[in-house]
Formats: sequence, structure tokens, C-alpha cells
Amino acid sequence: MLRKSSALLICVYCFVEVSCTTEKDAIAVVNRLADQVRAVLKHYKNNSDPVGLPDAVYKILDPMPIPTIELLSTLYVTVKMFNCSVHGLSKSRIESIHTDLTSNPQVIAELKLESLEVRGNYSLSSLLSRSVHGCTVKMNNVEVVSFIEMSTSNQGNLVASDIEMDITVDKIKIDFQNIGFLALLFQDMINTMDVLVFKTVKPYMLQEVKVLMREEINKASRQVEMTFPNSITPLDFAIAEARETVVSLGYDSFTFPDYSQSAGMFGVYMTNMWVSGLGSFYRVGNMTVSMQNNVVQVGVSVGTDELMGNCHWELSAAGFYSYPGTTSFTVEYVQVEIQLNQTLDMRKPAVLESFDMTIGNIQLRNEGTGIMDYALELSVNLLPNLLRYQIVDTLKEPLTRRFQEILDTVDIEKILDEEIPKFEKMILKNEASKQIDGESKNLVSSISRESEDYDYSCSLVSCDY
Repeated sequence: MLRKSSALLICVYCFVEVSCTTEKDAIAVVNRLADQVRAVLKHYKNNSDPVGLPDAVYKILDPMPIPTIELLSTLYVTVKMFNCSVHGLSKSRIESIHTDLTSNPQVIAELKLESLEVRGNYSLSSLLSRSVHGCTVKMNNVEVVSFIEMSTSNQGNLVASDIEMDITVDKIKIDFQNIGFLALLFQDMINTMDVLVFKTVKPYMLQEVKVLMREEINKASRQVEMTFPNSITPLDFAIAEARETVVSLGYDSFTFPDYSQSAGMFGVYMTNMWVSGLGSFYRVGNMTVSMQNNVVQVGVSVGTDELMGNCHWELSAAGFYSYPGTTSFTVEYVQVEIQLNQTLDMRKPAVLESFDMTIGNIQLRNEGTGIMDYALELSVNLLPNLLRYQIVDTLKEPLTRRFQEILDTVDIEKILDEEIPKFEKMILKNEASKQIDGESKNLVSSISRESEDYDYSCSLVSCDY
């Protein structure tokens, strides 16, 4: 019995230790992710020409070592470069990023560097002599283009399934120190070594960067508590989740506040106004996110199924006469395509770059004005459908202006400050849960193995260990 009590105390102690450890680990993960977001915002806040990325986001290996390279090997001469490293990788500028979210998310990024340098030593061996000296390879106007495709893993996380990269340079200059008179003997070979050096160094640099990039992307993806099914694309899954959110928040159907307007002796009162179908939105075309010149561009194209609405109204004259009635309508569909621009300096508001809208057939039913109901329905059902494109074009400018006024009042920086703590709590909960589950399984497995070592017999009266 004493052994049993001791084992129980050990279990409790181990569980407390596991909880404390996992909580500390989870907090460390949360702090790292939150610091990354804040570092990016600060990096672009007061910097018109940002270079590289903050260390909190990703510490680029600079300098990056590369293995020994054999540049030339003939019967008469052998040239090798060793103890070499690439300098300047952390000084990159992000020229553009384009993301297509329609199918599996794809990202195309273009980076530029003013220069890269390969520094190290070279050995030149010939029939006449052998020398070892320093060398430098300088590459100017370097451009790096990378293609990343994301897919859904068996566990439901987004992972980098394919990464392709290419690098081009405008000019290469090689400096082999103290090469002496051998340069005269092998002048033709030396003149072609710039291209040879670049072609030899290029695969090592790209492979190293691809491996590190894949690890960082997959690691960041696993830390987010969100999984996706394999049957639909992540974007369509997110839209389906958004539809459920709209319905759960009570926006479908959406009820408008009562409205009243008076002009002299006449008055209009509208009550019980609602519209349904807002939660039926879906993706119409492509949805893209791109960045160029430190401006993020978001293109969204969505549509809805049939919208239905209803309202009760009352017309009054001089307070003596009143005519109540009801009006209901249906709109076949509504499609909206917008493009928003947001500078990476989040103190500045977003800009509605373009706005386009199309609507389907409109049907109206009216009751309350007697014979005028038929005339009103005929005019509303006929004219808007004949002139709806002209009507939409007329509404575009005031709607665009109104949307921009709303965007001007949105404080993006404040919203991010409020949302980051929520993001921290989500990651903290996810990390702590995963680590506690893992440690608990190991603990239970260990206790099970220990309990098998004890032989015991049990009767209705007592148990002997």
C-alpha cells in the first residue's frame, strides 16, 4: 500500500512539473510569434526603404558557409576554392510578392540585393608550383525569384509542398590575390571563371535557403491552431467558416433600425426592415494578395445567392390620414469585386483602389396603396431590370466615396494591437494543450511499465503486493 501511495505522489509531482514546463514552453512560443508581428510592423513603420528582415522574424545566416569548390581541373592546372562563405544575404530588399489563394496557395516573391560577396581562399596547383591565397567573388545587382506552393498535409496543416528558386546577377568580378605570372599563362581560363564560379556557388546557396525556408514555414504553420480538410481548398474552407460565423452572429437575416422622415405635413415611417441571404456569399473569381513598393494589395471577388427583404411602412399627412402597407423584394444575386491597398506603415488608412458591383433581376411586391400597388410594382420590376447597369454605374461613385470614408476612420494599428493578445492566447492554448497531451501520454506509458513489475494477488478481503 505504501508503494501505491508513493507511486500516486510521484504521478502528481510529475504532472505538475510537466504542466509548468509546457506552460513555460508555450509562453516562449507565444512571445516569439507576437514579437515577430510587432517587429515587422516596426520595421516598416518609419522606414521608407526597409532592408532585410528583423532578427525576431527570421535571422538569415549571414555569412553563409559553402563547401569546397573545384573550379578547374586539367592536366596542367587545378583551381579550388575553400573556407568560403557568402556575405550580404541579410541585405535583401523585397521587391514584390504575389499570392494566388484560389487553389492551393501559391506565392511568388522577388528579392533584390545590391551585391553579394564570396570570401575565402583558393589553391592553384600546376606543374610549376602550388600557391594558396585569399580570393573574393563580388556579384552586383542580384535578383532572387522564389516560388512556393502550399498544400494541406494529412494532419490538416498547411505545409510548403514545393519550393523553387532562381538567382541571377548582372555583373561578377573575381579577385584572386597574388596569382602572379600564372594569370598570364592561363588568362583565358581566368576570364571564364566568373561564370563558372557563379554556376558552382549558386546550387549551394539555393539549396541552403530552400531547406531553411521550408523548415520555418512548416514550423510556423504547425503553431497555428487551424486545420483544413483535403477535399476543398483552404480559401473555400475559410469562406465556409466565415459563412457560419455570419449566421452565428445573427447577421442573416439582418434587421435594420426603424426609420422615420418628415417634411412639412407629410411623414414616412418604416419598421420591421430586414434582409436575408447575406450568409450565402461565395467566391466568384480569384482572390489575390500581393505586395509591391511596400504596399499590400488585396483583391476580393465574392457574390451572394438570392437576397430577400421586407419592411412595413406608413405614410401620414397632417397627422389625420395614414396609409400603412408592406413591401417585399428579391434580388437574384449580388456580386462585388474590390481591390484594397494598404501601406505597410499601418498608421495610414487603407485605400479602396477599385470597386465594381453587379446585381441580378429585381422583383418587388407591394401592398397598401390600393390600385397604385400594380403601377408601383410594374415600374419597379420593369425599369430597374432594364436600367440596372446604368443604376449600378450611377451608384458606384457615391458607394466608393462612402466606403473610403469608413476606411479612413478605421485605425489599423489599434486593431492590430488589440488582436495580437487574442492571437497570443490562441497560440498559448494550442501549444500548452499539445505539449501536455504528449507528456501525459509518455507519463502514463512509463507508469504502466512500472506497474507491470509488481506481482500482486487480490481477494475480497485484502490485496497483497
